[in-house]
Amino acid sequence: MKKTLLLLLIISITIVQPVSERAAARTPVRARHAMVASTSEVASRVGVEIMQRGGNAVDAAVAVGLALAVTWPAAGNLGGGGFMMIRRADGNTEVIDYRERAPLAASRDMYLDKDGNVIKDASTIGYRAVGVPGTVAGMALALERHGKLKWRDVVDPARRLAAEGFILNYHTARSLRGSERLLSRFPDSKRVFLRDGKFYEEGERLSQPELAATLARIKEKGPREFYEGETARLIAADMKANGGLITAKDLKEYEPSIRKPLRGTYRGHEIISMPPPSSGGAALIEMLNILERYNLSELGHNSSAALHLLVEAQRRAFADRAEFMGDADFVKVPVEGMISKTYADEIAATIDPERATPSADIRAGKPVAYESDQTTHYTVIDAEGNVVSNTYTLNGGYGSGVTARGTGVLLNNEMDDFTSKPGVPNAYGLLQSENNAIAPRKRPLSAMTPTIVLKDGKVYFAIGSPGGPTIINTVLQVIVNIIDFEMNIQQAIDAPRFHHQWMPDEIRWEPYGLNNDTRAALEKRGHVFAKRSSSMGDAEGIMIDPKSGMRLGASDPRSGGVPVGY
Repeated sequence: MKKTLLLLLIISITIVQPVSERAAARTPVRARHAMVASTSEVASRVGVEIMQRGGNAVDAAVAVGLALAVTWPAAGNLGGGGFMMIRRADGNTEVIDYRERAPLAASRDMYLDKDGNVIKDASTIGYRAVGVPGTVAGMALALERHGKLKWRDVVDPARRLAAEGFILNYHTARSLRGSERLLSRFPDSKRVFLRDGKFYEEGERLSQPELAATLARIKEKGPREFYEGETARLIAADMKANGGLITAKDLKEYEPSIRKPLRGTYRGHEIISMPPPSSGGAALIEMLNILERYNLSELGHNSSAALHLLVEAQRRAFADRAEFMGDADFVKVPVEGMISKTYADEIAATIDPERATPSADIRAGKPVAYESDQTTHYTVIDAEGNVVSNTYTLNGGYGSGVTARGTGVLLNNEMDDFTSKPGVPNAYGLLQSENNAIAPRKRPLSAMTPTIVLKDGKVYFAIGSPGGPTIINTVLQVIVNIIDFEMNIQQAIDAPRFHHQWMPDEIRWEPYGLNNDTRAALEKRGHVFAKRSSSMGDAEGIMIDPKSGMRLGASDPRSGGVPVGY
């Protein structure tokens, strides 16, 4: 009977396929009342179903987050953490920071050998790479402060999906197979996700009974069960048996935080984005402030002149990121200086419009002088106008590779986002300073950048993406594509991307995103390109049509996401 009711609900949800045979570019999915854009069609449907049952955008966002833990195990999670930006229809906006924390037993040099060198894979693979998870607590806090439905109501769709299974699409099946090397190192991960070597194929059903049991426990006993009940006991026991650092005390003491978002402006639009411990908002606003000094639309989309300016802004913002950013609960971060328009004037003055500045010649600026004292993203809007932009992660795809025995919960490898040793790149090639050194209870620096853009004081669009450090530049380019180049949100997401992060000194580029003439022009300016192209990000966004009020949804084709609305 329950299955029949669920089927009827799903049938009532409309997915408008926006591509016409004559269209030169994709248009967004349109819906009158509400929209969910995520990397999983199944999870997007769950969110819409929740809103059709009387829930708001926050109820839907929590349900989607829990559903993605089942349907997109590479990044959707119970065993990771992230950031949820919530803008109520009345304009009040806050950030739920449920980033992971370092365990109490963590120490500054825990990933160094006796000679002071970084131990290969120590911060990325296995039990010692895991930070204390925050997702369940963060989702619960968001629901408590802003939701309309009960906790059990938003957990149950994920529990059903885990118990009854879901049909694997091409992207998820390929992702599981591609992670064989990592997942096969840990018995529970190999059994659950690799079927002990008999790989799941597209179109097969994946069920996860142990994860279903975990979801059933937190549904019946509440979210603290994950931190103080049987689930916590199982995680702590598995950690102890395998040399991990997380204890029952670490789990019991975990609490999310409420933070104020950062605010900036770009060509008359208000930008609302992430504060520390995410570096995303400060770096994004710093780059937009620099680019505001140039007429990008006149230069042309992805022209060599426009790309030159984008890259020069990126390398300078990432140099500042490396030097200054960290957990603001532990270190002083000059955020107000970094997002100052006056500071952007100083930085822009160092850009030669005709020549690339070698990254070796760039050092962090002095924003203090202007002080006034494999991740996934989804976006939701409801009929009232409440908006949620949420990015959460296990850090690397499938995190540490560990599935905590008896729980079905994949655990993060977020400890790699700390600085194992200042001056030594992490898994993403990022250099970071002492500000991001490991300390007990500290949150590692993040690049997650869930962002909401306002026009004339009203929500215009909301966007975010996974992708490690490429997150910040993905969000930057979507914003520029919409505001400067007048693309709709689907076109802005589809467009080819480029990435520079100061060090290494190279431009990353996407397949089919760069013609030979443009590349030659940039190389003549002194730019260096990565040896191979690679796809970046998985942006998921919504937009409100200012004329009709229609909800427009857009998902990234890079990972097969599908927006769903009604």
